[in-house]
Amino acid sequence: MTHTPDLSTAAWRKSSYSQGGDNNCVEVADGCTGLVPVRDSKTPTSRPLVFTAESWFTFVESVRGQEGA
Repeated sequence: MTHTPDLSTAAWRKSSYSQGGDNNCVEVADGCTGLVPVRDSKTPTSRPLVFTAESWFTFVESVRGQEGA
């Protein structure tokens, strides 16, 4: 069973692609060993999606591979 980590004090950072927008991007919380919590900045109080670090890395690498395609 996977448990959502306590993110009450998490420091969320916005995607570098948000171009400074306040409510139009993905935010990621760092510091959760082996996990990557992700949320939509438009709904910061909603339950985040939590990925394994490995699956998040695979996703990001796949997206990077699509740039300019």
